Amino acid sequence: MNAPEQLFPLTAVLTQAGLSDADSRAWAAQSPLGAPRSTTHGAAGSGHDLAQDRAIFGAFWQLTHTLLCALPPKRRRTEPEQRAAQTLLDTARESREQFLHAHVAQVYSELTTQHARLLRVEDIAATAATAFPGLVPPAAVIEAENQLTQGDKDGHEIDQGLLFAHILANPDAGMHLCHAMLLPHPKSHALQDQFTKTGRVDLGNVQVEREGRSAIINLSNQKYLNAEDNTTVEAQELAVDLCLQDEASEIAVLRGARMQSGKYQGRRVFCTGINLTHLYHGKVPYLWYLTREMGWINKMFRGIASPDYSPDDMLGRTREKLWISAVDAFAIGGGCQYMLATDVNIAAADAYMTLPARKEGIVPGAANLRLPRFVGDRIARQAVMLERRIDCASPEGRMICDRIVEPGTVDAAVAEMVESIVRSGVVSAASNRKAFRVAHEPLDLFRRYMAVYAREQAYCHFSPALIGNLERFWSAHTRRAD
Repeated sequence: MNAPEQLFPLTAVLTQAGLSDADSRAWAAQSPLGAPRSTTHGAAGSGHDLAQDRAIFGAFWQLTHTLLCALPPKRRRTEPEQRAAQTLLDTARESREQFLHAHVAQVYSELTTQHARLLRVEDIAATAATAFPGLVPPAAVIEAENQLTQGDKDGHEIDQGLLFAHILANPDAGMHLCHAMLLPHPKSHALQDQFTKTGRVDLGNVQVEREGRSAIINLSNQKYLNAEDNTTVEAQELAVDLCLQDEASEIAVLRGARMQSGKYQGRRVFCTGINLTHLYHGKVPYLWYLTREMGWINKMFRGIASPDYSPDDMLGRTREKLWISAVDAFAIGGGCQYMLATDVNIAAADAYMTLPARKEGIVPGAANLRLPRFVGDRIARQAVMLERRIDCASPEGRMICDRIVEPGTVDAAVAEMVESIVRSGVVSAASNRKAFRVAHEPLDLFRRYMAVYAREQAYCHFSPALIGNLERFWSAHTRRAD
């Protein structure tokens, strides 16, 4: 069945929304989906030339975008108009899947100059928007959607998710991208000299300081009880880079800062997970999930890579340290995910962990990959899907936490643990943690997980269910985002 035969029935959906019959039929006729091809006009996936497909698919994506722009903004659409918009979006995404299925290796090779350039995900997305118009949204489209609440967005960033899902699913391209994300952040070099000289750098919502033989990160998003959002992710990655590249320290520590006001004033708080207020109000971009997971958290887990050597655990080289997490009160969502990437976890006896992914409507980072190694598959599923709370001092909690101490003594326990490890020597720490990774989570396994995560998180991020969950469980619609 050719493309017009497939799509002409959908033209009624478009015309019912007020689009002209001529434009609707032109859109159906121009679709490259499933059309039989001659040797000079072959389908993507049938040996067709990338340059020709770039033009064919690009023209269809541009026409789709033009028709979508002819409809009112999402918040003002009637039901027929929203059905038409969703038809346009879904059909274009299906064609992008077809294009990427055929050409992702060539696309990534072109974007990276035949793998000569190691580009971060943000740079890949920006470069792809220019090199392959329509494949992913350009900066102007994303900026326009950034002004909207999450429920008022059409979800153009889903197309970024499709691109990265296909890149990560390709072994060569995916490993190359993972390598790029393990390099020091471009901004960390300018801060390293300051940290070397003074032993402290204030990054706003994150502070990093050297104390004896340890480099300590204090998470300090004070207004949102150490929640994670787009104001914290870069600072967190820079802090991890500074810790890992610091010659004067041997161990890195992840902590929550003391709260300066509110219910927890004077107490340390580890992390309350993703900033749900910012998420509801559209202030968490899709790429935040990938830069967070493939950037600073993966660097804690794997170390910093060199551009000259693969970070593959078997033959590659990384610069890494042993990490300690210290939890007062709670580790919610992302905070629990951190503990699955660090080597030693210390927690107060009254602290607890949760992964409220069901109520948030998203995938909890790499927790689905890592948590079963700690507590088994069934408890992991209960934590992610059924909101099971895990008390740190419980038998299950002790599978994640290495030391449970009395409330108010976590600081002393951290100092004691650092001293104990340094005194006995840390020479083998990097070797042993790498050996555990080879056995349980080699980089290629992480790549494959991230391929699924990239796609699924994109659709979750723009799901109507996410908006409903935030309103029902968190009253996000009553809160203002600064």
